[in-house]
Amino acid sequence: MNAALLFDFQVDKENNQIHVKREFAAGLDLVWEAWTNPEILDLWWAPKPYQTRTKSMDFREGGNWLYCMEGPQGEKHWCRADYTIVNPKSNYAGLDAFCDEFGKINEQFPRTQWSVSFQALGNKTMVSIRNTFQSLNDLETIIKMGFKEGFTMALENLDQYIEAQVKLRTELKSGNQTRVCMYLNFPGSTEQAFLFYRQVFRSEFSGQGIQRFEDIPSSPGNPPVLDSVKKMVLHVELPIVGGFVLMGTDAPREMGFELNSGNTMHISVEPESRTETERIFNELSEGGTITMPLKDMFFGAYYGSLTDKFGINWMVNFKNT
Repeated sequence: MNAALLFDFQVDKENNQIHVKREFAAGLDLVWEAWTNPEILDLWWAPKPYQTRTKSMDFREGGNWLYCMEGPQGEKHWCRADYTIVNPKSNYAGLDAFCDEFGKINEQFPRTQWSVSFQALGNKTMVSIRNTFQSLNDLETIIKMGFKEGFTMALENLDQYIEAQVKLRTELKSGNQTRVCMYLNFPGSTEQAFLFYRQVFRSEFSGQGIQRFEDIPSSPGNPPVLDSVKKMVLHVELPIVGGFVLMGTDAPREMGFELNSGNTMHISVEPESRTETERIFNELSEGGTITMPLKDMFFGAYYGSLTDKFGINWMVNFKNT
């Protein structure tokens, strides 16, 4: 854990509660998204070497999240969270439980009432968590099961995700020129692919060249980037023809990514104004699925992402001045 970020874990046996306060080095938008988007939750919620796999999620009051934590040998521990309160970018609450793969609750294990609130602190966000149990025995059972250790590891996973996202997003273009880019994801072969493209198009990498996961600034106490990931490509840009730019990154399995033929490529559109950004985003999303609503982001851009009705992935980004 980053020693510069507040982490407070308190057990209140008198009221059968656990209280956690945790700072994250990112703005409210990114942190809220990380706690409420199942694709991002799957990347960090489970302590290593376990991997979270969402079966379904309906993030609203009355909705629920059904997921499992899968171990290295394929063993699965199913859980569900039933949401009772959802106030966007402010707080949510829900009742967590162990269950089977169909969501049937296992009454042999305690249930946990989660209350999670978010507070913007400039370029940081404070997340405050109150877990309430029906009895002291339930509280002590959860503690004995290793809740503190496991949850601490999960929050450190989130630190790594946030650091990578901040580094990538702060290196978006610095001007407002209109341009279209293609963002490519690879399972570890980004450098090989882009060296090939550079030769074909007789071009040269722009910006800071090839950036690697080992370039993410280290912080005291933060979990280190795995050795197998360090040399992988975090970000690279290559102009090809007609002002068109290819961008790329590795999406390693070690960090919870799973690539398939439908998610390896995004078209990135950078319009000249907020109005045009909204028009393009709204029209592209008709009949499709919005993966991130269009909004002002902490890294100074008006940004959103979607999959259109034909299954094509888009990122729409206007750089604020």
